[in-house]
Amino acid sequence: MKKSTLLLGAHFSISGGLHEALLEAKKYGCNALQMFTKNSRTWKERAVSEEEIELFKKTRQKTGIKCIASHTSYLINLAAPDSEKHLLSCRALEQELIRSSALNIDFVVLHPGSLMGDGEKKGIDRISKSINDIFKRIPEISTRLLLETTAGQGTGTGHTFEQLHKMIEKINRKENIGVCLDTSHIFAAGYDIRDKFSYHRAIEEFDKITGLDRLFLIHLNDSKKCLGSRVDRHEHIGKGEIGIDAFRLIMNDRRLAAIPKIIETPKAEGGKDWDRINLRKLKLMI
Repeated sequence: MKKSTLLLGAHFSISGGLHEALLEAKKYGCNALQMFTKNSRTWKERAVSEEEIELFKKTRQKTGIKCIASHTSYLINLAAPDSEKHLLSCRALEQELIRSSALNIDFVVLHPGSLMGDGEKKGIDRISKSINDIFKRIPEISTRLLLETTAGQGTGTGHTFEQLHKMIEKINRKENIGVCLDTSHIFAAGYDIRDKFSYHRAIEEFDKITGLDRLFLIHLNDSKKCLGSRVDRHEHIGKGEIGIDAFRLIMNDRRLAAIPKIIETPKAEGGKDWDRINLRKLKLMI
């Protein structure tokens, strides 16, 4: 991979306005970023004003940010068997896609959902049908929805490549769907990537089942928890159970060269700017 083609960034705050995430990314020398477009821990929705849209677009042009992903609210659960929770989740995802499209955001990242006692087939069917219904209601959206690999914590689904494949197969508008691979999540789910052999085996398995042509974003996070723990806890690059070799392999994998990479590692700890440390570490691996 050439450093000139690298798309690398972090998740940045929108405190002070949506455009502030772009300015923060620029300060860190990033050309990609992830952000929220609203408070991620509330059902309360918000519409973006024409002024916000214009400022966001102008700031993106000024900063030269090439790729932007929005992460959906953590409350959304498209697999929820409870009808009220399911309705709220569908409305929230629909509004997120509308906001992100208005802002020309490239990707919206979604945790597929938790089964909450329902079986895998029911849950996957509910997720896919929900997405199909949302896409039908808002045919004009331009952003691509990415289903994120999960750790499989609790009753969460999307922690196997087969589950993601089943979801995508049932979604009609393939041009608006894809996958975000999170290194910490797949490791916690049982996919070993710690050395060259296991890394290539995992990537080849992903390609065979889900397809690398469906991979549009990578979350680079080490894991506080061990392989197969099914616990979602992010750690600094090279400081966790995955270790440094996996990230070096990813950063130099030609198959993944054009795919934007985002860190979601812990922020300031012990007075250190960990975003800057982790981003620099990744750049130096190339």
